[in-house]
Amino acid sequence: MSTQTMPAAATTARSRKGLALTLIAAAQFVVIMDTSIIGVALPDIQRDVGFTPDTLTWIFNAYVIAFGGLLLLGGRLADLLGARRMFALGWAVLLIGSIGAGVATAPWIEITARAVQGAGAALIAPAALSLLMAVFGGTPQLPRAFAVYGAAAPIGGTAGVFLGGVLTEYLGWPWVFYVTVPIALAILLLTPAAFPAGARSAGRVDVLGAVTGTLGLAATVFGVVQAPETGWASTTTLVAIGAGILLLIGFGVRQARAAEPLLRPRMLRLPQLAGANVAQLLLGAAWIPMWFFLNLHLQNVLGATAFAAGAALIPMTLLIVLGMTLVAPRLAARFGTRAMLIGGFAALAAGIGWLALAPADGGYAGHVLPASLVAAAGMALAFVPSLSTAIASAPPADAGVASGLVNTSYQIGSALGLAALAAISAPIAASAGAEAGYGAAFTGAAIIALAGLVAGVALLRAPRQSA
Repeated sequence: MSTQTMPAAATTARSRKGLALTLIAAAQFVVIMDTSIIGVALPDIQRDVGFTPDTLTWIFNAYVIAFGGLLLLGGRLADLLGARRMFALGWAVLLIGSIGAGVATAPWIEITARAVQGAGAALIAPAALSLLMAVFGGTPQLPRAFAVYGAAAPIGGTAGVFLGGVLTEYLGWPWVFYVTVPIALAILLLTPAAFPAGARSAGRVDVLGAVTGTLGLAATVFGVVQAPETGWASTTTLVAIGAGILLLIGFGVRQARAAEPLLRPRMLRLPQLAGANVAQLLLGAAWIPMWFFLNLHLQNVLGATAFAAGAALIPMTLLIVLGMTLVAPRLAARFGTRAMLIGGFAALAAGIGWLALAPADGGYAGHVLPASLVAAAGMALAFVPSLSTAIASAPPADAGVASGLVNTSYQIGSALGLAALAAISAPIAASAGAEAGYGAAFTGAAIIALAGLVAGVALLRAPRQSA
């Protein structure tokens, strides 16, 4: 090989890796953006499609339940059929769901289309992490790749707020769904050039396990999400949560007995993998409610408009991006992922606790901004170590399932944490005012972050390791 050919080959390899990381980050960006972009558009959707106030929340819930409930199945399919195939299929499903959500003329059509979007996201997310490991695993670029992937999530969440407002105001609410269509088409065209095809693996999908696991997660989330409206002691709540628990127990029994289970029980006996998933669950349960109630605090207590509230979140987002991409990899290399995780949860708890103590007449610059930056620093430090530990702890053959499991942990933690803290906040806000209700939610989120710190100390006992 000539000396000219070698640099050309190296340049091509770098370009392909750059394209691959761009598509992987875009996947994380879009699946998170699709949860936040609908917020500003909800009043218009309610008026035009015919939702009642009681059913409007299902535009959000249908996506989250399908996403969280099908992630394990998506991970298993990525292992068996190839991550690139499932990545492409997921984008095709997401595209179909996005078009359906935009053209919906009845609530049941909108809810079904949002569930289809969630199913597409459940195929994309674990496949994206498997592809990240396939392209960057064992290379010096792996920590940076994880950091870029992690930073795409808060960018997607914040961008969704802005895009939702702009698109709804100038183009109409259907465009909060149509905006995903050109992104999906572009990624479908570029995927063959960015990723290796990957080989199919021998094995079968545990259909019974997939059904019981998905329905168990969906029923549990449904019960917790409905509890603030129907009451924790209502028949609807108790039946849903009880059925969910029974189905999840059935899922566990099935996994212990099946010849080719969806989730191999031995994976849950890996201390690092189990500990990292607990950390991701608690991270989602603390961070998403904090972000949700901070947005409400900015608008309903400080009087900010939706656009101003979105702008107020930009410093927090920028800090997370810089922390994940520049600071976290260096600190992890020096101090190890366990120390990073513990320090991150400590900072997250401190920042959210600071928000809980902010007075009702406290301004943005003096109270909200510094507290949110401390919380953002904690998120930046805790997210990448817990994610990379979970993926790196699994055997290569189970990378897809491990990806699905860690995504499931974060999404289910987000849904359960938000539902539980909303249930705590609502009656306090009704009796003592919005500020008191939001303060109670912030206090609960800070306690959850402290639980994450304890979990990091108790469960991640392995010696220092690289990110």
